[in-house]
Amino acid sequence: MPYPGIWMTESEQILYRVVPKAACSSIGQILYYTEHGTFFDGDIHDARHGIHKWALEHSQPLISRAVESPDTYKFSCVRNPYQRILSSFFDKICGVQRSGGRYRETLVPFLIENYDIEVGGEDGKQAFDQIRSFRRFLLFARDTMQWHRPMAPDIHWSSIADHLSTLVVNGGRFDSIFWVERFDNGMQQVLDRVKTTHPVDLADVPRFNQSQVHGPKRAHPVADYFDDLSMHLMYEMYRRDFYLFKYDYFDPSNVMPMAEMDLDEIHAELIK
Repeated sequence: MPYPGIWMTESEQILYRVVPKAACSSIGQILYYTEHGTFFDGDIHDARHGIHKWALEHSQPLISRAVESPDTYKFSCVRNPYQRILSSFFDKICGVQRSGGRYRETLVPFLIENYDIEVGGEDGKQAFDQIRSFRRFLLFARDTMQWHRPMAPDIHWSSIADHLSTLVVNGGRFDSIFWVERFDNGMQQVLDRVKTTHPVDLADVPRFNQSQVHGPKRAHPVADYFDDLSMHLMYEMYRRDFYLFKYDYFDPSNVMPMAEMDLDEIHAELIK
């Protein structure tokens, strides 16, 4: 069975379902550190050794076995949908990528021409109407998710529930899912459940691959980007994310979860 988006420590103690734009770089580096005593030199997304990934052919049979093993701790991390899609916009649409070019090469020119967005010029550093352009990007994201046009939805704005479901529908079960907004508490609970070769002090872990490094800084509070239409589009795209992970759909300014998650409820919904 395929398990896209899975990273796992080489010891097979910890298995992580990646959610793009939800601290995945930091989590990957922490997993790498637990076994090697140092962080990966570079972007953890580029690592081809020291950590198992489903994208690496030699890792696939080991991950398939670990998914069914009760000895492998399986977890993921989720993020407020309002914050997550804003981060996707500023990083992937407005930002210049590590390669020095634009994300997906032709995507940004397409959005400029067909959705009339601005991205802050060639280097992403010029002033522009962020709210107007973001709302137009949101229309594009909705088109990709609802109709798969003009392209399939990108992993950076696909719903979190869809990401997590790829593990569940293929027989896996999460031992924990925690919020990026309470990152240290959730990640510490994961580390406390396994015996690592190298202990990690989360207070000393640097921030990895932050969006503001790649794109323009967000100029307004989160809520300013979302009018009534934008909130309706968010509900169309992410209603399961708001419901399952207990985020506040009605108040974009409230980034914190409102209640505890129910893992049984999540698994029952994701397997549908």
